[in-house]
Amino acid sequence: MFAVEVRDHVMIAHSLPSPVFGPAQGLHGATFVVDAAFFTDELDENGLVVDIGLATEALRATLEPLRYRNLDEVERFRGRITTTEFLCHHIFDRLADAVREGRLGDGGRVRKLRIQLHESHVARAWYEAAIAAPPE
Repeated sequence: MFAVEVRDHVMIAHSLPSPVFGPAQGLHGATFVVDAAFFTDELDENGLVVDIGLATEALRATLEPLRYRNLDEVERFRGRITTTEFLCHHIFDRLADAVREGRLGDGGRVRKLRIQLHESHVARAWYEAAIAAPPE
């Protein structure tokens, strides 16, 4: 399987309101390094998985609504605990939409996507799954 991975970062604030999170229950900031890997079984006629420029733009556009935001105040996250794992899945869903809509120049070849968020130099989380076809 072939893959192309692009990287960006995002600075956010949030709280994790459950006793299991100890001091992180309070409002705090985080800077995540975000990697998005696009997987395919075949390269296109130009030897590409995806257009790296388009993949970079799609990742940037996905992160833009989160940049410098307090995630506790983002309507779509109300009532949710915005863990690193949760955010991986959220970003996956947005980028999977971009793949399904043909915005990466992959010609429908991308079959799997992996999103990694690096919390620090010692901790990261990811979500990886096949990209389901859009509902008919």
